[in-house]
Amino acid sequence: MAFIGNLQQLGRAVMLPMIILPAAAVFQSLAQLPWEQIGLPAMASYLAIASASIFQFLPYIFALGIALGLTSNGLGAGMAALVGMFIYSGITAKFAPDTEPTVLIGTFIGIVAGVSHLRFKDLRLPEYIQFFGGPRFVPLFVSFFTLLFSMFIVNLSEQLEWLLIELGEVVSLAGGFGVFLYGFIHRILVIFGLHHLVSHLFWFQVGGYETAEGYMVYGDLPRFFAGDPTAGVFMAGLYPTMMFALPAIALAIVHEAREDLKPQIRRTFTLAALSSFLTGVTEPVEFAFLFVAPYLYVVHALLSGLIMWLTSTLGILHGFSFSAGAIDYLLNMHLATNGWLIIPIGIVTGIVYYFLFRWAIRRFQIPTPGREEGSQLDEWVGDIPYRAPLILQAIGGKKNIIQMESCITRLRLKVHSEKDMDINALRNLGAAGVIRLGGGHVQVVFGTYSELIREEMMKTIHRDQQQVSFHSPMQGRMIPLSEVPDPIFSAQLVGNGVAFIPDRGELVSPVKGKVMHIYPTMHAIGILTEEGLEVLLHIGIDTSKLVGKDYFTAVVKEGEEIEPGQLLIRFNLHKVKKDSKSLATPMVITNSDLVKAWRFAPFMTVKKGQSSIMSVVLEDSKNEGEVR
Repeated sequence: MAFIGNLQQLGRAVMLPMIILPAAAVFQSLAQLPWEQIGLPAMASYLAIASASIFQFLPYIFALGIALGLTSNGLGAGMAALVGMFIYSGITAKFAPDTEPTVLIGTFIGIVAGVSHLRFKDLRLPEYIQFFGGPRFVPLFVSFFTLLFSMFIVNLSEQLEWLLIELGEVVSLAGGFGVFLYGFIHRILVIFGLHHLVSHLFWFQVGGYETAEGYMVYGDLPRFFAGDPTAGVFMAGLYPTMMFALPAIALAIVHEAREDLKPQIRRTFTLAALSSFLTGVTEPVEFAFLFVAPYLYVVHALLSGLIMWLTSTLGILHGFSFSAGAIDYLLNMHLATNGWLIIPIGIVTGIVYYFLFRWAIRRFQIPTPGREEGSQLDEWVGDIPYRAPLILQAIGGKKNIIQMESCITRLRLKVHSEKDMDINALRNLGAAGVIRLGGGHVQVVFGTYSELIREEMMKTIHRDQQQVSFHSPMQGRMIPLSEVPDPIFSAQLVGNGVAFIPDRGELVSPVKGKVMHIYPTMHAIGILTEEGLEVLLHIGIDTSKLVGKDYFTAVVKEGEEIEPGQLLIRFNLHKVKKDSKSLATPMVITNSDLVKAWRFAPFMTVKKGQSSIMSVVLEDSKNEGEVR
């Protein structure tokens, strides 16, 4: 599994250079507008050349992007990759003029530069030549490597060009079944974040086409935008799935949700459906049922493959620069063949998916979001600065992180210990799913906000702030203090914090500290943290009158040192509920003047001892905090 973990890093790196492709598609689409009628006759040529230039220099873009992606933006690796491409292009242009740089070559040189950077960035040489050690050695090494590699390619240029074209012919011989197999594998690899690797082969390597300008382009995607009338078969079939099937699943999940949770689920999955329809980002919907019904995901993958087979059989050719969403569909329609057929096929696909998923959710009692605890995907707008520090804590803190990257829909992590991660807390903080690939490689799917989350987490890591993280003191539902039926707590007269409605009769410590005070009836306990915060835990409202061992039993003593998650008090849940005003249990910091910033996780179901439900920044921190 560690091998898969390394592949996921390559998958992310391959995705990085693709972010420039939408610009090429937009330029090409805009070039079709009647610029002459508004007095700008040359504009169409400018736009067309801009688009063609991106595709012409795509090998260089991939070399640079992959090198940077593999090394977390290592500038030495990027420089080495570009130098390697220049050397390769210069040698092949002189000794094998018919051999042009391809995306395959750019990918290979990018990988060499990235791996070389990781291997040699800390290289120590004798002191008198140490100038060439460390990161400076990387461009030097890659330059010599690409020199030898270019000489090798010159001697095999004709055979390699023939091989790439023949590879396209072999794939074409598989016909519709080959397209089906690609569609099925593509959806399965989405789970591991490795779908970019298989797509890279078909989109950028398979098949060759000579442009009107006389240079060769390879792969389904560049050939499609270069005007190849046979290209687009490995992209067209993705449109019905992303534009119609996934939104239909989102609609089915909304309609099968509990009535009391439907408003939240409708809001959340409407956004997820729009994301899939417009941009082709599918993970927020797919991960909503992947972990609770993996067999249903296999059915989804099979149907996706069959849809691709159908579009291939009907001769539909369409392409995209980013993903198979409505934006790309409209932008690139002028290059498509029978592209209009995608709409009726998509409508039928959406209907089939909707009724299939509604039936499956109900028949097999699948706990999709909204049927039990609500959606794990919450509304993120304006919330990321507050939630990101809690996510960092749920991952195990900055000490647990070896490497952290992000792609379009997920955080890609390498951690010291997967056991230190609180998976349930991550899901409550908005993660659609957590995938463990072995060797410390973990992916946390947050949808299209993943990059913003990573940026906020990096800010938190680099800030010099004294923070205190709180765990859940009980199992149940977390609520804001304003909902506590007691004006003393709801008006924050005692202090600020949160409250809980327990569903088990156990109270555990939310922090590391010392038991400061246990009330005589044992319905409340005070804790002093190492940082000097005074934390009050009060079980129920109007419970000070409940006297007797039948209600509360403390298992710790005053002055005792305690750890997060350690049992403090047992209580008879049913008797306390019957004989008190409310089970609402406030957890407040009574000396709130020491706190500069507050961060709260979403108010929803929590487990006993769950991390990252609340975080505070103390007043003596060097940087200004944000209060919420």
